[in-house]
Parts: sequence; C-alpha cells; structure tokens
Amino acid sequence: MRRVVFVLFDGFELLDLAGPSSVIAHTGRYVSHVVASAAGPVRSSSGVSVNADFGVGDLAPGGIDTMVVVGGGGVDAACHDTGLIAWIAAAGASARRITSVCSGVFLLAAAGLLTGRRVTTHWGREQQLRRQHPDLAVDCDPIFIRDGRVWTSAGVTAGMDLALALVEADHGRAIAHAVARELVLFLRRPGSQSQFSVPLWSAQPSSDSIRAVVDGVHADPGAPHSIADLAARGGVSPRHLHRLFMAELGVPPATYVERVRIEAARRALAEGDEPVETVARRCGFGSAETLRRGFHRRVGVSPSDYRDRFRTTKEYT
Repeated sequence: MRRVVFVLFDGFELLDLAGPSSVIAHTGRYVSHVVASAAGPVRSSSGVSVNADFGVGDLAPGGIDTMVVVGGGGVDAACHDTGLIAWIAAAGASARRITSVCSGVFLLAAAGLLTGRRVTTHWGREQQLRRQHPDLAVDCDPIFIRDGRVWTSAGVTAGMDLALALVEADHGRAIAHAVARELVLFLRRPGSQSQFSVPLWSAQPSSDSIRAVVDGVHADPGAPHSIADLAARGGVSPRHLHRLFMAELGVPPATYVERVRIEAARRALAEGDEPVETVARRCGFGSAETLRRGFHRRVGVSPSDYRDRFRTTKEYT
C-alpha cells in the first residue's frame, strides 16, 4: 500500500487535513500518518486538536510515497520552525510525490522544494507568495496544479479535488469516481476550474427580475442573450436592466454574459475533446475567432493553449 504522510503545525486549517485524508482513506489503498514538530495533539485554527502520530524526530523521512503539507493561519510561524522545515526538505527530496493544500505551499517553498515550479495557493495568499518566493511561477487561477511530481492546490475544499486527482493518477478514474460518489462530491472537478468562477466573483442579485435573468444565463450560456433578450426575461427595459445589473452585480449585462460563457468554455476545453469551433458555438461565441478574442481578454491565452495547459487528470495516469 502507498504511504501518505500529512504534515501539520499549530494553527493548521482542519479541512485541509480532513478533506484530503477522507478521500485517501475511502480508497482503502493507502496507509496514512500524521507528522508534526512533536507527536501528540496539534491545535487547528478552529480550536479542534488532531493527534500527530509522529514528531519529526520520530519518523524517518524516507519511504514516503506522497507527502501532503496542509495550510492554515499558522503557516507563517511554521515556516520559521527549523526542525519542521528540515524534515520537510529531507522527506520531500525522496518522496515520489509532494503536495500542498492552500498555504501549505509556503512550507514546501521554505524547504527549497519548489524552485522554478508552477504552483497555486489560495487567492488571498497570492501576492504574499509572489513577494516571498519570486523564483516560483505563481498561478492562482486553477484550483490545483501539477508540475511534475509537485502538486499544489487552492484553499480548503480544493484539497479534496486535489486528493481525487491523486487517486485518479494512481488507481484510475473508476476508483476516483467511486470515492467521489461515496463522499457526495462533485465528480472530478478539474484542476483547470478557476478559483474565480462566476459564483465566487459575482455578487448575488437582490431583485427577482435580475435573479431570473442570471439564472437563465447560467442554465444555458450558449442561448441568445442580447440585451433585448435579457430585458424581456427580466420584465424590464434594456436601460433599466443595465442600471439594475450595475447596482446589484457591479458589471454590465454583456460583461456578465461573457464571463459566464468564458467559464463554460473553459470547462468544455479542459474536460472534453470537441474542436474549438464546436465549443465556441455551444458556449454562445458564434465562432472560434470570437472565442479566441474573449479568451485572450479574460484568460490571457488562446483556447488551444488553455486546453494544452489544463488537461484533466485523465492524462496524469
């Protein structure tokens, strides 16, 4: 059985441990241990303590298949724990795979394991990571990233998506899907999914008319969504629709529609093999060229480049 070691510190985020460890445990194909600076109770940021099986002086750093370093508010102090950092460096050098959840990436970086790597973390830590570790290629858009043997994820629940991807890479899609169903998780949310997806960056509409418009756009991004169409759906004039969108959502209707369509296209490109032209038509862009312009404006790369960079975990096996 593959050996997985979770690394904790005082002030760790409980879900960064509980989520991925539950995914791993439900496969029945791994043996897991928890290590911290010292064996015994380790207090999480929520006040719940978890018992560390080993201290860094008790567990030899060799023989580890996958090391998972969790994040949390205590990570900044943990980066100054020389004993913990030295153990992470030694264990990470020999492990087949090293991973982090959320701000756990700071500990991997402090241990010198990420030089030149492309990594992610919680969007709220992006600027700190860039400032403290300018040698890293920081990309806080995807929910998780694989760069060779290094896997990093965004915050909290993204750790479960990362763990499912690890399981899929090790044991295939069927096992990963069976675990997802058992845990009632979204079935294999791809790493390419943005931390800044529409439900996260958008305020929620307060009026029934705008809520009806927004629901219609999300239900079918590829449908006609001209200003006249949206206004008719909301039962208001086009001018009033624009005012309501700005007041309630902070963006014009056309911008909102484009963002929803871009997100739909991103999912389609990452998860499927349809030609870019087909994706463009299905997601409401009309042509591959219109989609390309929208991608360059919103994502910074072309649809083809995005697909090449953000394939789903089926290619990791």
